Amino acid sequence: MNIHSQFNLFQSIAIGCDHAGYDYKEELKKYLTNMGLSVKDFGTHSKESVDYPDFAHPVAEAVEKGECSFGILLCGSANGVAITANKHQGIRAAICWNAPMASLARQHNNANVICIPARYVSLDLSTQMVDAFMGTDFEGGRHATRVGKISC
Repeated sequence: MNIHSQFNLFQSIAIGCDHAGYDYKEELKKYLTNMGLSVKDFGTHSKESVDYPDFAHPVAEAVEKGECSFGILLCGSANGVAITANKHQGIRAAICWNAPMASLARQHNNANVICIPARYVSLDLSTQMVDAFMGTDFEGGRHATRVGKISC
């Protein structure tokens, strides 16, 4: 199964960002929608300065409740949105800097939210990371045991 047909197995993708990630969020939304995916946008809806937890929490909740299959969060460094999302027990948010890291986050950690540092990666690279993240299955096995020990 190729990566684009695999995407169609997902019900909906949650996406959110702060002001630093706004432009990338808009482009990723178009990219995913053009592939036939449903994208639920939790904001922000402009480049005006905002607080990242206001958008990271709703994305994490949508994934945690099963309303969305995966989450995509963007901010300047990705640290703030990752820290916020990971406060949710059912979330495994991974900061990714390249496509191999995005694949490993899924394969070994069963990550369900990718956090992208919009000020430090190109738009093209962010798209590659989303492809890698969503196109990789969790390996399970010894990794499932480890992932099972993450929640408090």
